[in-house]
Amino acid sequence: MKQCLAHGIIWLSWFLVSNAVYAQKPTFYQDVQPLIHAKCAVCHRPGEAAPFSLITYEDVTKRAKFIRKVVNSGYMPPWRADDHYVAFANKRSLTPEQIKILTDWIDAELPKGKVNTDAEKELLKRAQAGTGYNRVPDLTLKMPQPFKVIGDGVERFMVFKIPFELAGEANVEAIEFTSTDKKSIHHANFAIHPVDDPGIDLNNTVAQVNLNGDDASRYREWLPYKKQLTYYSGWIPGTTVETYPADMGWVMPKRGVVLLTVHFGPAAKDIENVSGVNFFFTKKPIRRTVKVISLGSGGIGEKEITPPLLVFGGDSLTTRLRIAYRNQPITLLYAWPHMHQIGKRFTAFATLPGADTLRLVRIPDWDFRWQEVYRYQKPVILPTGAVINVIGTYDNTEGNLQNPNKPPKLITSDGQMRSDQEMLTLLLLYVAYEPGDENLRLN
Repeated sequence: MKQCLAHGIIWLSWFLVSNAVYAQKPTFYQDVQPLIHAKCAVCHRPGEAAPFSLITYEDVTKRAKFIRKVVNSGYMPPWRADDHYVAFANKRSLTPEQIKILTDWIDAELPKGKVNTDAEKELLKRAQAGTGYNRVPDLTLKMPQPFKVIGDGVERFMVFKIPFELAGEANVEAIEFTSTDKKSIHHANFAIHPVDDPGIDLNNTVAQVNLNGDDASRYREWLPYKKQLTYYSGWIPGTTVETYPADMGWVMPKRGVVLLTVHFGPAAKDIENVSGVNFFFTKKPIRRTVKVISLGSGGIGEKEITPPLLVFGGDSLTTRLRIAYRNQPITLLYAWPHMHQIGKRFTAFATLPGADTLRLVRIPDWDFRWQEVYRYQKPVILPTGAVINVIGTYDNTEGNLQNPNKPPKLITSDGQMRSDQEMLTLLLLYVAYEPGDENLRLN
């Protein structure tokens, strides 16, 4: 009897332990798919820049060994910001615990678990609608006709004019860049210019300009449109929908133009591309207007960059920008650092009147291929009297594997954002400060 009881206890213990171990094994639909969709499918879905999709069980399992390798090496998902410097809400990198979930799942031979395809169906539906937002856009403004990217291995820096006349103004709660082929695009910027004067014709000027071509001078035809700027934003691989906290946003003008700048990378074959901007409106009032400030190359203080952005072949250079902020306090929501191909490090911070330092963003190992519009986890309050410091380091030597020139040659900057030049730019999205903004969370 005692022997039978002992055997029964041993069997029960083994049964409980084995079931506990089995229960702890991650499964695809419960543990893995939410991670993949949140961290990887931002780029790895139809219409985005990545070369393949990671949405369904089949998508992920056929690349499981590759995923195991790149997540454990830290190569993917790409995230260049120093998280110890300042915390961002849209961080894509995986925690050690998340890497373990993926690794354990792959090592356990990819168990499905209880099948639930609702998430992937919803993601595919949004991908087919050309949006990463939770609903279809209220307005899409896009190129009036496709642009043919010639497959001659030459990159192109194009600007497209997209005129619009709406029934009235509209409150914007979210905005995003959209394209029929993001794989052919390195990055894009778009500026919304209101043109209230009906005497200014929106259609009798050139429709597109190649900034590296013979028609670059025709950009001047658009100067009458650029007297005011309502909003400015952009896209780089990995960027998702730009959204704002409750009661924040901006007002889409009734009439004007979108000037859409698209940097097409070198293509091996001809590609037709149609790109534009998705707008998501809200009937709720916009109490606090989101604005954008551009510092450095192409923006405020461009001529104050010291020493000037002039990097001789074979040399390295560290250059700085200091901008004194004398207006009313503002609440920073996003930071967007920008350099080009020989950039190596980017740091931005503000020194305060009391000698304290306010950290803004730090990219210790710059990679031109992986940029981001960084959303603060906790808003940064920039007070009156602060001095914004932007520091960029550039490596124009043969040892820089990202250097496009072999052998290295002189690289300059004139603020025109040409890809064969360099930039030191920091864009900040902000609203006017209100007491209590310190307690906001932008997750």
